[in-house]
Amino acid sequence: MSARALMLFCAVLFVVPSVADDAITLRSADGQNWYRGNMHTHSLWSDGDDYPEMIASWYKERHYDFLVFTDHNVLLRGDKWIDVEKNKGGQKAFDKLVAKFPGDWVQTRTEKERLQVKLNTFDTVFDKLAETQKYLLIQGEEITDKFKNKPIHMCATNLTELLPPLHGESVLEVMQQNINAAVSRRERTGEKTLVHLNHPNFGYGVTAEQLMKVIGENFFEVYNGHPGVNDSGDKTHASTERMWDIINTWRLAKFDLPIMYGLATDDGHSYHETEPGKQSQPGRGWVMVLADTLTPDAMVTALEAGRFYSSSGVTLNSVTFADGTLSVEVNTQDGVEYQVDFIGTRRGFDDKSLPAIDDEEKAKELTRVYSDEVGAVLQTSKGASAGYKLTGNELYVRAVITSSRPHPNPSEAGDFEKAWTQPITPK
Repeated sequence: MSARALMLFCAVLFVVPSVADDAITLRSADGQNWYRGNMHTHSLWSDGDDYPEMIASWYKERHYDFLVFTDHNVLLRGDKWIDVEKNKGGQKAFDKLVAKFPGDWVQTRTEKERLQVKLNTFDTVFDKLAETQKYLLIQGEEITDKFKNKPIHMCATNLTELLPPLHGESVLEVMQQNINAAVSRRERTGEKTLVHLNHPNFGYGVTAEQLMKVIGENFFEVYNGHPGVNDSGDKTHASTERMWDIINTWRLAKFDLPIMYGLATDDGHSYHETEPGKQSQPGRGWVMVLADTLTPDAMVTALEAGRFYSSSGVTLNSVTFADGTLSVEVNTQDGVEYQVDFIGTRRGFDDKSLPAIDDEEKAKELTRVYSDEVGAVLQTSKGASAGYKLTGNELYVRAVITSSRPHPNPSEAGDFEKAWTQPITPK
């Protein structure tokens, strides 16, 4: 596919709401329902420490509506046998599996005097645990690539064919090559596959300047529940939320590219840890998708239309845009207070930037430091509902809602429960 064809394809595929559009109403009503889902999950098919049916059961029992399996460079299919003891879950995971699924569900064999267990496939687990319009399992993949020592991982949601990593001669080229392949495959098969960039601050592999230039990549993880992915950055590395504002400012003002949407995910690997705040446990971040039916295509379609918000604990009743005002309403919890920050960049912003450090070569691998006019706090409101009246001078506006309640199982010390709405872009 040519670069021009790819740009045209992506322009049609990703529709961004704008002020000139009719009112935007994200609320459970008129056949539209909120569906809670996690889009980044690992099992013993790669580097998770539990069996896929155990993981699917964990999310189902906690009232998630959908779950995407995204093991590294593999789909959950074919025959795979593992040593019962010599795997990340070990004997403990096996004992839990047998207790939860007794009878002939668990298949074992002995090879060279070692007990082995057969991993169940996605289709087998789906048939066992999925329920029509109640609980959906989706096959995905974490396309696990790199450039030199920089990890570049991308999750693909809704796949029937493996997307192998394609590599490249730069961080940007690695991302673009893999996106191009996913878009070409979608065009060829008609299968709605959504690809998003994972944890850009994992190994500090991807900068805002690199991600802002990718064509066809319109999703990234603004929140990832793995404690090793550096969501908050540090003194020389921008946080993922800061990167989000830089990326969207430049995509809209400089590159004529669509909005980058922000996802919250678990990136679960560790399902047996009981102490809060430890390892990569499930249940830390998710998306709330508004759709009229619970199917893979419906989830992808709604996500691509921006009909969702991301959360690490705050639940919203509605996100609306009407009469030029972006409004949010929180589903409140007793004894909890809320702050709503409306964030955006105005046209005519100061576009100068500085390197993050003085070392010229090392600075090339770091997101630059930008003016406070990029991703400025336009308004702060206290309470369970708030609205921001756009002036028409904003490139985009989004809202972040912060609870007074600390996250019960934080990926980073001091985290509070939050929700992130997707950006609104006036014309």
